[in-house]
Amino acid sequence: MFQPVQIPFWLLLVILLFAAVTFASHFLFPSVRWFFRRRMERAVARLNRRLVRPIEPFKLARRHDMIQRLLYDGEVWAAISEHAKEQGVPENVAFERARRYAREIVPSFSATLYYGFAIRLARFVSRRLYRVRLGALAREKLAQVDREATVVFVMNHRSNMDYVLVTYLAAEQSALSYAVGEWARVWPLSRLIRAMGAYFIRRKSRGALYRRVLARYVALATDGGVTQAVFPEGGLSLDGALADPKLGILSYIINGYHPENRDVVFVPVALNYDRVFEDRLLVAAGQRGDRRFGARISVVLKYMCRITWRWATGRYHRFGYAAVSFGAPVSLRGFAGAAPVDVAALASTLMERIGAVVPVLPVPLAAQVFLQAKAPLTRAGYGAAFEALVAALPEAHIHVPREDMAYARDYGLQNLVARGFVDETDGHYRISEKAAPMLRFYGNSIAHLLR
Repeated sequence: MFQPVQIPFWLLLVILLFAAVTFASHFLFPSVRWFFRRRMERAVARLNRRLVRPIEPFKLARRHDMIQRLLYDGEVWAAISEHAKEQGVPENVAFERARRYAREIVPSFSATLYYGFAIRLARFVSRRLYRVRLGALAREKLAQVDREATVVFVMNHRSNMDYVLVTYLAAEQSALSYAVGEWARVWPLSRLIRAMGAYFIRRKSRGALYRRVLARYVALATDGGVTQAVFPEGGLSLDGALADPKLGILSYIINGYHPENRDVVFVPVALNYDRVFEDRLLVAAGQRGDRRFGARISVVLKYMCRITWRWATGRYHRFGYAAVSFGAPVSLRGFAGAAPVDVAALASTLMERIGAVVPVLPVPLAAQVFLQAKAPLTRAGYGAAFEALVAALPEAHIHVPREDMAYARDYGLQNLVARGFVDETDGHYRISEKAAPMLRFYGNSIAHLLR
């Protein structure tokens, strides 16, 4: 029994390796996880004391636990049984498909990554690329919202920069949870986005099982008080104008709402830019009538390198102004009353409130001046038309750079000329024929305010 046993050296290494893994998994890893979990809980507690809306326990739950809770939800189980009957497959096969959907949708939020990295990065990028302006009375409007309610920021979608800008400006409120499409399901970007609390959706999926899993996750997150940000237009605007709302995510929120639970408050958010990075891609897609943007990663990296080189050589200038305004919040409890919620009516109300507070910036104003002009304009004629347009928008959220309307007027014209949207000949300014769609793209962002 105590006699030596000869074994090959490689077998000894395998035995030692298995022993080390067993020791780590049973003794070391749980202790390490407990240590870091305690540190994270203390950090989140300190963070929640300075946030207007503390991060809810639902958002901080382990991803595995959230997936299990979603899979064993009664409505998801019913959808699994229906799917098995319709497709003629065993229920365990349907269950595995639902599990795959749940793993795809559910995020793995990291408060450390969100507030230690994402917010700082969003602040840095926003300030380096734009002169950021926040609408008047924004904090007062947000302060009116019930602290116990679930807040859903409802926004127009002008650029992929919207995610960065709103994340930065809402940092004092709470951590936002976005619904992101297939574009973000690229490794390693997907891991980072999921860690920041975003959940993935298949915008073109028509499967009943997938839609039920997604709907229940949205309903559970809403009932759990998770602060969300959604784009009711469903995608980037291809012509610069506000689009009709799509009811998908809104219907999931409303269908999972129960009047006896916490209220849901929708906060309209309107964004506008003097320059949208994707403007040429969006206009080209709109002219083709599709949503294939064809932006290769090599093109994006080349563009970023060019900006970095300009910054390093002292020739970099920011891309104008970016502004965000907040509209009057809409309480779901107050909107619905005792009657069932009309999703289409709510979506229409939200889009109207978004449209009412779209920021008016120098470049869109200057674009509208030339779109309305019947003939080429002199500089004096342009100035008079610009001032008349401002006077026609007495209730609009007009952001005047440096509180100087003359500077705003000249700034808008200089940008249009510099980008080739407007040509100057013998002191007269006219729309460039090739750039007319680009000019409409920027002018359309405020066209609804002039009707």
